[in-house]
Amino acid sequence: MNETPKSLRLHIGIYGRRNVGKSSLLNALAGQQVSIVSDTPGTTTDPVEKTLELAPLGPVVFIDTAGIDDVGALGELRKERTLKALERTDVALLAVEPGQWGEYEDFFVGQLRERNIPFGVVFGKCDLAAPSAGQLCGLDKDGIRWMSVSAMTGKGMGQVREALAALAPEHWFAEPRLLGDLLPAGELAVLVVPIDLGAPKGRLILPQVQAIRDILDSDASCMVVKERELASALARLNKKTALVVCDSQIVLKAVADTPPDIPLTTFSILMARFKGDLAAFARGAAAIDQLQPGDAVLVSEACGHHPSADDIGRVKIPRWLRQYAGGDIRVDNLSGRDFPDDLSPYKLIIHCGACTFNRQSMLARLGRAHEQGIPMTNYGLAISHVQGVLRRVLEPFPAALTAFDAVSQA
Repeated sequence: MNETPKSLRLHIGIYGRRNVGKSSLLNALAGQQVSIVSDTPGTTTDPVEKTLELAPLGPVVFIDTAGIDDVGALGELRKERTLKALERTDVALLAVEPGQWGEYEDFFVGQLRERNIPFGVVFGKCDLAAPSAGQLCGLDKDGIRWMSVSAMTGKGMGQVREALAALAPEHWFAEPRLLGDLLPAGELAVLVVPIDLGAPKGRLILPQVQAIRDILDSDASCMVVKERELASALARLNKKTALVVCDSQIVLKAVADTPPDIPLTTFSILMARFKGDLAAFARGAAAIDQLQPGDAVLVSEACGHHPSADDIGRVKIPRWLRQYAGGDIRVDNLSGRDFPDDLSPYKLIIHCGACTFNRQSMLARLGRAHEQGIPMTNYGLAISHVQGVLRRVLEPFPAALTAFDAVSQA
């Protein structure tokens, strides 16, 4: 579990006013000193992520945040970052002192409900004072789960762990599947993995590793080849393979070398389904047909890797878009947690596979784009579309193919 990537861990955000005991609550839940505790208000300035193992949930990420009542120019920036942390929060704990409930708490509960984030309210410092009657534990008439704890004595921590297990989304307890549902037990998948300048030395990239693990978990097997060996590998098999998965950048060659009766898709399209909403991304890919010279496109990456000479997000995709649109397309690149609140300058958003993000983060970005009426797709779908093979690589996903056709044929 200690090796579980952050993107596959349940993200638990701890929120509340300054000096209310958020960091103390985190330390008590963790059973160790993982966050700095001080009587000075505003000790936590930016959201800080801590990876832990928490029974009964297993691998989690705690997000320790700045106070929602921070003041001053810097305080406003801290509050803004605290609110942005909601975009990657699966479950929230709102820390409150006994006798302390006002506009900040009402506002934050509204933010949690607006985003459909399950949450509980933790009254801390109960060794010093008790919450009012009706707010000791359990559910109130509004469905809010109340807890009373003391980080100093450890009282109530078991109750918080039980509440987190109850609040966690149902899908968290289901085995996440990247491609196992496409591959019956005993079948074979062929994974096409290019080894080029962008490939990390001595290892495979995360989606490729996850694909191999999911295949093994499905009691199936896989063959890993480079792109120039795909055709000969398929020809050597005495039984038709159940699935071919390739890197998006060599999708044209993979399509040419894979017989039409063998299902084919890309790692990036698998990640679009795993981390987001594949049908929404398919509709976004169809919007590429509407791009015209002079339009602006946002290309967003989850990680902040050092760009290579022929970087996919900064060089290749912009070049393909300009060729497809028949003129200059302005492309803005952002990486990491940077993502605009106002998306109106853009005709389209193209996102990476988000292998380093949790699903909540990706769905939050999709939701923001949808609210503002901006189509959004991902690298794999965009590349396959501009190269004319998107329908081929969406065949394993009929609902997404229908969503794409509904927009492209409108």
